[in-house]
Amino acid sequence: MTSPAPGWFTGRLTRAHLLTAYARSLTFSVPGWPGHEAGQHVDVRLTAPDGYQAVRSYSIASAGPGEEIELAIDRLPDGEVSPFLVDDLELGDTVELRGPLGGWFVWRPELTQPVQLIAGGSGVVPLVAMTRAHAQAGSRVPMQLLYSLRMPDDAWYREELSRPSATARITWHYTRTVPPGWSRSAGRLTAEDLERETLPPEGKPLIYICGPTGFVETVSHALTTLGHAPDTIRTERFGGT
Repeated sequence: MTSPAPGWFTGRLTRAHLLTAYARSLTFSVPGWPGHEAGQHVDVRLTAPDGYQAVRSYSIASAGPGEEIELAIDRLPDGEVSPFLVDDLELGDTVELRGPLGGWFVWRPELTQPVQLIAGGSGVVPLVAMTRAHAQAGSRVPMQLLYSLRMPDDAWYREELSRPSATARITWHYTRTVPPGWSRSAGRLTAEDLERETLPPEGKPLIYICGPTGFVETVSHALTTLGHAPDTIRTERFGGT
């Protein structure tokens, strides 16, 4: 195995499991990794035998110190990198990693404002890292997660988020299909949903929104209409569906 290029680390896959039929959790051992904060991301670089390289950015699902990081990858139908990571990467295989990256879309245990997390689909990954950091720190700061997804089978980290011991309050929202006995019909998040299911602006919560671009823009606009100050809203978006 060759040494990574300057600025890059070598990550060896040590654990992997499916999150859904099309998404996979990947945990890498990364010697020399400096640790990271909840909400940061990493670049992943793959190199083909002919020397062709492809780089993609992925949010980190784990949080805290140590030389191990967890990524969660969504298989994109026309993707160049994600199908390999979801379907073909095997235990013991290595990839190159650069990071941790990002310093604005992060949550730190010393922050004292209430926290409202809002995820659309696979945008839940960095927010899961925040719920984990919140639990690890034993934080008493109120934290809520509103998770919007198409249907129940699309939920990432459902078992973890549903545990009674979870320190963050979780609310589920379904846009296409609801579970049996669900009290509300499927549909896109509305301003009324956000007013009912998120922390009120009077408490000046710090808000993190992650998901597809359209979702993030719609939710951000609705929250400012409801009275949340724009400087309390932090967003991270991606172009996938």
